[in-house]
Amino acid sequence: MNTVHVETPGGAYPIHIGAGRLGLLAQSIPADATAVALVTNPTVGGLYAAGVEKTLAEAGHRVLRIDLPDGEEHKDWQTLNLIFDALLQNRFDRKAVLVALGGGVIGDMVGFAAACYMRGVRFVQVPTTLLAQVDSSVGGKTAVNHPLGKNMIGAFYQPDAVEIDVDVLKTLPQREIAAGLAEVIKYGMIIDAPFFDWCEQNVDALRALEHNAITYAIRRSCELKAYVVSQDERESGLRAILNFGHTFGHAIEAGLGYGQWLHGEAVGCGMIQAAELSAAVLGLPRGSVERIRSLVRAIGCPDAPPDLGVERWLDLMQVDKKTEGGQLRFVLLPEIGRAVCQPAPDEAVREVLQRTVSA
Repeated sequence: MNTVHVETPGGAYPIHIGAGRLGLLAQSIPADATAVALVTNPTVGGLYAAGVEKTLAEAGHRVLRIDLPDGEEHKDWQTLNLIFDALLQNRFDRKAVLVALGGGVIGDMVGFAAACYMRGVRFVQVPTTLLAQVDSSVGGKTAVNHPLGKNMIGAFYQPDAVEIDVDVLKTLPQREIAAGLAEVIKYGMIIDAPFFDWCEQNVDALRALEHNAITYAIRRSCELKAYVVSQDERESGLRAILNFGHTFGHAIEAGLGYGQWLHGEAVGCGMIQAAELSAAVLGLPRGSVERIRSLVRAIGCPDAPPDLGVERWLDLMQVDKKTEGGQLRFVLLPEIGRAVCQPAPDEAVREVLQRTVSA
């Protein structure tokens, strides 16, 4: 087992990474928990919920299973309310613990529910997709989507623990693996050039989920995110670099309709567009842009953005949490391994949109 420690003003907690961690989940439930709400969806629940319920019950916990509809299109206030309904109907108190068993949608909604219910209860992240394991389960970002913007309603709220079982990745379709690898390679682009090199050299092993390779990639991603989050829990500065490719990616998701592209697919494509903008604004070498494009292709993510129309693209990107005083800020790369967050000239953004969408 690998353990990565996260230290933030909002809480300190371990990330446990290894095979068979689902069977050890009870170790991360506080001893004084009065009840446990296991929140999942039918897809993940059908695979793992019964075993997790049994593990928790054998440890002496009262367990309530809550099934939410599956998919990004259900990451909304109406679905969130299903959690509150179940907790209130079953009289869960402030010492209850929520467990998020699923991908990023489940993790975000359960974390937000934990932040809100009785003004805050404890929760544990048990991410079952690669993307959630390396990104959304770590750092305390919780949210639901709004029709006008992704993740615009939420809270910063840290979990008690993150339990990452690498065995669950074996049930993922290749599309989900590719989406998760997009967030893995992002860390190399923004903060760790040697890790980017390593990802290029090991891309086949990563796509095949070779145990040593994927375990190292998960651990290194968690280490890098933990470092950034410890410096800037609430995204007032450094943490914004984690959104590399996300301004373009979120526009793809919202423009096509949530759920049409996976989040990681949209981010992967968005990172190519952000690299092109970096070349235009900061002089990122063309060779680096092509390395980024090649690696996004190699992990299996799409590299051609949908044609939403330039004006529609611009409207969608304005609904972005990095916008300040009406001015949109982008995460850009002066070089692979270093990122900055700054405005970009409108004409450069338009040119990149026109060129990449028609490419």
